[in-house]
Amino acid sequence: MANQLSASFPVLGIAAWSGTGKTTLLEKLLPRLGEHGLNVAVIKHAHHSFEVDKPGKDSYKLRRAGAAPVLVASHQRFALMQETPDQTEPDLAQLLTFMVPHKPDLVIVEGFKAWPIPKLVLYRAGIGDAAILTGPWVEAVALSGPPPFDLAAAVTQLNLDDSESIVHWIKAWVGAENAKLASCT
Repeated sequence: MANQLSASFPVLGIAAWSGTGKTTLLEKLLPRLGEHGLNVAVIKHAHHSFEVDKPGKDSYKLRRAGAAPVLVASHQRFALMQETPDQTEPDLAQLLTFMVPHKPDLVIVEGFKAWPIPKLVLYRAGIGDAAILTGPWVEAVALSGPPPFDLAAAVTQLNLDDSESIVHWIKAWVGAENAKLASCT
């Protein structure tokens, strides 16, 4: 995982320790990013087993019987369910390929702290190890107070409680990433 993952769209990791407010912040950011004309997809890492389907439903029964994958569709949404029993951790590179047909302007990845993707790190004093604020993939940090130590000069510092400034940083970051992607083609 040493080299940066490549995709045809910008990919930004949102990294933070549990309890910092990743999902709460994303709930504020996503509508605002949409208002700025960005089509944003999200990949969320779950640290536990989870069920998308309900026991007793036909799709649940079919998946449990061995269908792989199962795609359930209605006029409002669809869900693709695939068992991955031999996988120790989700493969972010593979998950990003699922986003290609949707042509997002940005994919936000919640979790996947160790993957080599540019990151916006959220940090609240007293929650987790402050070392999360360091590393070659940290592009910006959103803090609830002053940083616990001097951050790298290239890292943008944002106020965790100022979602509007975070929206503007993300929008500018997406523009810069798109310029990089265009120069590579």
